[in-house]
Amino acid sequence: MKQLSELSERGYFASVRQRPGMFVGRTSFPMLAAFLTGYDQHAIRHNGPGLAGWREWLVAHRGQDCNHAWPGQVLHIALPDGWDDMWGLPPEDERHAIDVMFQLLDAFLAEREST
Repeated sequence: MKQLSELSERGYFASVRQRPGMFVGRTSFPMLAAFLTGYDQHAIRHNGPGLAGWREWLVAHRGQDCNHAWPGQVLHIALPDGWDDMWGLPPEDERHAIDVMFQLLDAFLAEREST
């Protein structure tokens, strides 16, 4: 098994997806969004690509913009009928939103790798 530091970004996030509790404690959509935001901010400080272009990619994927940051964009895609509170999602919606978030992130990173 490779060390996390040896993985590509896609491989790293696949590991996070497999064992999210190992990275954020209590697995929840907001906690994973905060983790990804922290990852992005660290990358920016160290001249890495981080999640540059992620929100714009989500808006293009969704085909509609609004004033939400990227977590809200993911929720719009995952839960098109809406949600009231990102911190109080019903368990089935939260599981679905997490799954969709990682699917979208992998597609974004795959597209970025190919260019």
